[in-house]
Amino acid sequence: MSVILGVIFHFIGGFASGSFYMPYKKVKGWSWETFWIVGGLFSWLIAPPVAAWLTIPGFADIIRNSSGAVLSSTFMMGLLWGIGGLTYGLGVRYLGVSLGSSIILGLCSVFGAIIPSIYYYYTPTEGKDTIVNLLATSWGQLVLLGLAVCVIGIIICGKAGTMKDKELGGSTTDASGSEFKIGIGLLVAIVSGVLSACFSFGIEAGTSMGIVANDVWKAANPGQGEFLYRNNVIFVVILWGGLTTNFIWCLILNIRNKTLGDYTDSKSPLIKNYLLCALGGTTWFLQFFFYGMGESKMGNGASSWILHMSFIILVANMWGLVLKEWKSVSRKTTLTIFLGIATIVLSILIVGYGNSLK
Repeated sequence: MSVILGVIFHFIGGFASGSFYMPYKKVKGWSWETFWIVGGLFSWLIAPPVAAWLTIPGFADIIRNSSGAVLSSTFMMGLLWGIGGLTYGLGVRYLGVSLGSSIILGLCSVFGAIIPSIYYYYTPTEGKDTIVNLLATSWGQLVLLGLAVCVIGIIICGKAGTMKDKELGGSTTDASGSEFKIGIGLLVAIVSGVLSACFSFGIEAGTSMGIVANDVWKAANPGQGEFLYRNNVIFVVILWGGLTTNFIWCLILNIRNKTLGDYTDSKSPLIKNYLLCALGGTTWFLQFFFYGMGESKMGNGASSWILHMSFIILVANMWGLVLKEWKSVSRKTTLTIFLGIATIVLSILIVGYGNSLK
């Protein structure tokens, strides 16, 4: 029953992550940087402490009593991850929900597995696997095989993107009316995929805060297992870093593009726009809320991450079909993107199976 609940929680989290950009597509009269930062205020500033307040009594004291080293390292990982989050939004903007999410999440899976193992090879840490462990064990070799398959899937998706670009004849929009710029889209997707892996380092850096929350809860609830929401206090600090990166960049774009007036422009549906951004931003945060619940039920961080990624990719591509992002292309191009997506999902399942053999 615990595993079933874990799968359900991961599906809800994956649905939230794969769907959060939908409300932004309904915003009218605002530039991208305006609706991205308004939604981001809910994602990174408002929702995380509200969730922590609802689930962790005294969460602010836990943060306040943490060492400067823990807070600064957690915040710094959040800053780097924030660049990944920023470029995720740009990747979806320029490649579409389907192609953009598939490439970015595929890259995130690859680098999320490889970068930590290389880091721990040079900085040995008890209980952490290194790249040597991956190369020397059967489960590790399966993980590396899955990552190689993922790279193949990303290449296939990239090929589908170039085919779509060619068939659109240089048009900057697709059948859904969305912007489509294959060059810049692939560039920001690669940056996003690499830096998004920093979120896991942020959780690692803030582990001591989660342990305190877990210990306090277990003392008050003996015999009830691990605390379902212990990571919520860590998310608060990580997402402060994400907010900093995104706020600075969007403010620069507001000034450069002369879009500061968007926030009060009576010619646009202001109330509707703010509500849509609040919905998009809160939905984005819910992926982490339910991810933490799913992981606590399944008891395997690696398998949880793989399942989470699979659901996001599937949901994002469902929205891609709903939005008719591939309507204007040939059957060959459509089959190519489906093959690429299926290959990425297969790679994630291989990695998950390999991790289950540890």
